[in-house]
Amino acid sequence: MTGRPAQARGVVRVYLSVRKTGDRRASRPAVRTAASAGIGMVLVIGLAGCTGGDTAQVKAAPVGLSVVPRNGSGDVLPDTPIVVSAAGGTLQNVTVRARGAEVAGRISDDGSQWRSRWALTPGTRYEVIATALGPDGRTHTVTGTFTTRTVERAVTASVEAPAPGETVGVGMPIIVRFDREITDRAAVERALEVRSSKPVVGAWHWFDGQNVVFRTREHWPAHTRVRLIAHLNGVRAVRDGYATEDLDLKFKIGEAHASVANAKTHRMAVYRDGKKIRDFPISMGRGGVRKYTTTNGHHLTMEKGNPVIMDSSTVGCPPGCPGHYRLTVNWAVRISSSGEYTHSAPWSLHAQGHRNVSHGCINMSPSAARWFYHFSYRGDPFRVVGTNRELEPTNGWGYWQLGWDEWVKGSALKQALSVGPHGSEPVREPLPQAEAPATPAASPSALISPQAGGD
Repeated sequence: MTGRPAQARGVVRVYLSVRKTGDRRASRPAVRTAASAGIGMVLVIGLAGCTGGDTAQVKAAPVGLSVVPRNGSGDVLPDTPIVVSAAGGTLQNVTVRARGAEVAGRISDDGSQWRSRWALTPGTRYEVIATALGPDGRTHTVTGTFTTRTVERAVTASVEAPAPGETVGVGMPIIVRFDREITDRAAVERALEVRSSKPVVGAWHWFDGQNVVFRTREHWPAHTRVRLIAHLNGVRAVRDGYATEDLDLKFKIGEAHASVANAKTHRMAVYRDGKKIRDFPISMGRGGVRKYTTTNGHHLTMEKGNPVIMDSSTVGCPPGCPGHYRLTVNWAVRISSSGEYTHSAPWSLHAQGHRNVSHGCINMSPSAARWFYHFSYRGDPFRVVGTNRELEPTNGWGYWQLGWDEWVKGSALKQALSVGPHGSEPVREPLPQAEAPATPAASPSALISPQAGGD
C-alpha cells in the first residue's frame, strides 16, 4: 500500500521550553532543579490520539522570606533575637546594622534561617537586608527596620582581673564582677566569649550572684594571647533590668612560672618552663593557732607591693589583742586574701631553712625576696605543702583548689567550653578523666600540670 503511515495511538511527546532567569552566582549552593544551572524548564506534554494535544505547565513557587521583629516595630525588648527565615528556599545574604556596626549572626546548616548571636543594644534602630534564593532560581530581597526599648535600670559589670594588656601567669583566672545580684546567670554566661590564640578547655564558675570566674582545665599554655568579649549590652541580667555595656579585654600569658614552698623542709623551689631555676631557704607560719598557720594548697600570686604594711588588725587582731603587730615589709608578693605574702624578712634569717617562726607569711632573705618580686607575674601558680590548714577556694584566688568536675558544676549552664582563636563553644565530647597529680615536692609537674587543680 502507498500513502503516509498512520500515527500510533498513545505516544507521548515531550517538548522542553527553556528561558533565562537572570544572573546567578557560581558560589551559591546547587539546588537540584534546572534552576541551579541558571535556567528554568517548563515541561510541555503532548498526548496523541483522543487527548487532542492538551498541555500543562509546572512552575516552582517563589521563596517566602520573613523577618522578626517585623518592619516598623518599636519598643522591641533587647533580649529579643533577630530571626530571618526563608520558606522554600535558602538564604544567600543577611546584613543587620546598628549604629554603623554590623550585627553578628549565624545561618543554619540548611540555609533556611539566620539568627542574631548576641542581645540587642537598648534604645537603638536596627536595619535588616536579607536575600534568599528560591527553587525557581530567582532571588527575593526584603528590608526592614525596628527600634529596641530604652532601658531605665541598668546593670554594670567590670573585670577585677587581669588588667588590660597585662602579661600574667599560666594560672590566671578571668574575674568578672557585677554591681547587682544577677538573677539570670545563664543568660549572662551565654554572653561571655573567651578567645585564645592556643586551644584550651575552660569553664565559668559562679561563687555568688555577683562574681563569676573563668578558669582553664589545665593551665594556660605559655605565650598565649587571650581576649574576653562580654556581649552584655542588652542582656536581661536581672528581672527588672538589663546590662547596658559590653566589655572587651585583651591580655597575654607570659612564661610558665611555678613555685613550691614546703613547710617541712623550710625551702622554696622556683621553676620556669618546668625547670628548677632557684631554691631558697624560707620560714613559714609558726602554727599553734589557725591564724599563724600558712594555708596549704594551690595558690596564685595576686599582687605585688614594695613596701607593704602588715597589720594584724586586718585578720582580726586589733591593737590590744595578744600578738598584735604592725610591720612594714619590702618586696612583698601576695598569695591569699588572709594576709599571706612572700616578703623580705631580715629579722628571721636565723630561722630561714630551719624552722617556722612567722605569723603565716613566707619569710625570705632580702636578696631572694627582691629577685622573686621581679620574677613573678600575677597569676603564677604557687603551691604550699606541709601544713594542716587548707586554703579555701574563695581565699584570694584559690580557684585551683577545686577539681575540674566541681569547677564545671559551678557553671550556670553546667558546661565546659572549647576555646580557640574564633571564640568559645560548648565542649561536645566527654572530657577525659584527670589522672592523680605527682607529688609537688618531688616534681614541678604538680604545679605546671592543670591536673593539680584541687585533687
